[in-house]
Amino acid sequence: MKKSWKWNLSVAVFLAVAPLWQGSSAFAVPSDNPAPQTGMPISPPITIAITGDILLDKSVGRQIDRYGVDYPFQKTAELLRKADLTVGNLETSVSTRGKPEQKEYAYRSKPQTLQGLVNAGFDVVNLANNHTLDYGVEALFDTMEHLQKNKIGFTGAGRNEAEAFSPFLKTIKGKKVAVIGLSHVLPNARWFARKNSPGLAHAYSEEPMMSYVKKAVQQSDYTVAVLHWNLEYKDVPEPYARKLAKQLIDNGVDAVVGSHSHSLMGIEYYKQAPIFYSVGNFVFTTSRNPKGWESMIVQLTFDQKGTSSSVIPAKLINGQPVPLSGADKSRIIQKLNRLSYNAKVDEDGRVTVKSD
Repeated sequence: MKKSWKWNLSVAVFLAVAPLWQGSSAFAVPSDNPAPQTGMPISPPITIAITGDILLDKSVGRQIDRYGVDYPFQKTAELLRKADLTVGNLETSVSTRGKPEQKEYAYRSKPQTLQGLVNAGFDVVNLANNHTLDYGVEALFDTMEHLQKNKIGFTGAGRNEAEAFSPFLKTIKGKKVAVIGLSHVLPNARWFARKNSPGLAHAYSEEPMMSYVKKAVQQSDYTVAVLHWNLEYKDVPEPYARKLAKQLIDNGVDAVVGSHSHSLMGIEYYKQAPIFYSVGNFVFTTSRNPKGWESMIVQLTFDQKGTSSSVIPAKLINGQPVPLSGADKSRIIQKLNRLSYNAKVDEDGRVTVKSD
């Protein structure tokens, strides 16, 4: 049966106007897998590497004098430089001035040693710890000045409370990242930064700490809290540390990474945010306790799917962290799995929430 001229005209009209309805395609073909919508830019992932305690004095300082400023980071610099942001805990003052505090260990590193951090790719260091005021306020100010000269950011210390609690902020791939440093292991209250006096950002009370944390979260797309806390050479965090980590996450922090214990501790997830209770030493003097030889680099990745993380186990040899492989790597991963709460580390170092 022949089709009428009216039917043929209708088809012609449809073919003419269909492109106006469908954009560049003449026909809309139904699909169970529609193409992604355009106009919604996908942000590239942001990677952050975080290490533990860095000391550039004592035996490490002697190694630097002998082999150069890059010696402590020879085995790890390539890994650290790959990250979009690299963070460490600077466990020393950097100065030639000041008098040592009356304490068992007082550290003061030479200003030129900071070039090693620069060459290894460090972008920011936490100063909120129990050694940055070892040689007094003058040496603390020198530390801040030398870091600025070397274009290394810092957080956790300042000439007053507001500066000490201020986060390090950096825009990476169009997103703002904040790193805020806090300490719960200071020798005494004289080290606390006050409204009109210098010092360090302390975590001994909810305020003023949490107000500054909330401000950092408001200023950024991603916020990482770096904590100096817990007891030395212990395997598990103190109850206050687990509570504080969750309070920080409740207030918008995306990840918490701890140091100070000179030992590795486990990992916990809370509201999809990872908590690394201790990453151990990184560049440090040789410890008499074998726990002090164990280390790891935490790698955080932020993207539209959320926060993912992994670890690179390492061992300190003559103050130099060396990434592990084979059985030595497996041993550290097994230890982390024994010590962790609801997190699991696979043989490649990827960290995930443990399934029930």
